Amino acid sequence: MIVTFLGTGTSQGIPVPACKCDVCLHGDTKDHRLRTSALIEVDDTVLSIDAGPDFRYQMLRENVQKLDAIIITHSHRDHIAGLDDVRSFNYLTKKPMDIYATEFDQQEIKREFSYAFNNNYPGLPKYNLVSIDDNDFTINNIVITPIRALHYNIQVMGFRIGSFAYITDTNYIPPSSLAKLDGCTTLVINALRKEKHPSHYNLEEALKVIEFVQPEQAYLTHVSHLMGFHKEIEKELPDGVRIAFDGLKFQL
Repeated sequence: MIVTFLGTGTSQGIPVPACKCDVCLHGDTKDHRLRTSALIEVDDTVLSIDAGPDFRYQMLRENVQKLDAIIITHSHRDHIAGLDDVRSFNYLTKKPMDIYATEFDQQEIKREFSYAFNNNYPGLPKYNLVSIDDNDFTINNIVITPIRALHYNIQVMGFRIGSFAYITDTNYIPPSSLAKLDGCTTLVINALRKEKHPSHYNLEEALKVIEFVQPEQAYLTHVSHLMGFHKEIEKELPDGVRIAFDGLKFQL
C-alpha cells in the first residue's frame, strides 16, 4: 500500500489569502498546504480519502491516471467541494464515480451538487453513492473499517485499512473507536495548532492520542498557519511522529 498526502492544510490552506503572518509570507514548500486529503494505492486499486477544493490540481500534481472510488470523511466543503472534478474519470471509465459516504453526508452531497442529480445535461459529473456506517465495507477486496469520531458536534468518519488508520477533523475519538485502532502501526491524525480549538485536536491532544495508540509511526495533518513553521515544529516532536506535508509518500 502506498499513501500520498494530497493536502495537509486546513479549510483555508496555507498561505491564507491576505494573511501577513510569518508562515504565510515566508514559509518554505513544506509550509504550503492544500486542503486535506490522501491518496491510497493498494495493488491496482486507487482510492481518494475526500475531494476538497484543490482536488483537480492534486490529481494533476500526482499524475493520477485512474481513480476507483472516493471515501468521504464528512461533508464540510473543504472535503467535498472538488467532487465536480470527477468528470474526467467519468469520461475515461464511462461510468459514475463510486462515492462512499454516510447517509447524512450523501444528503449534503446531493444538496451541494444538485445539478448533477436533477439534470440530464451532458458533461455533468456522475456519482454512484454508496452508504457506509459503522460496519466494515469492501472496495475491490480491500477491507475498510470506519472509525467514528466527533468534529465538535457532528460525526465524522476515519478509516482503517490493514495496519494503517486515517482520522482528520476531530476533537474527540470515543473509546469504541479507539478500540478499532488497536494494533495500528501507522496513524494519521489532525493537529490544527498549539492552542486549544473547539472542533480539532491541538498538538498536545493529538500527541496524547498517539501516545495511547502507540503506532510505530504517526503523521500530523490538517495543520494551520497558526501551528508555526514546519521545520521548527518537527524538531519539537517525539520520535516516531512527523508533520505531514503535501506530496509526502510512504509505503506499507
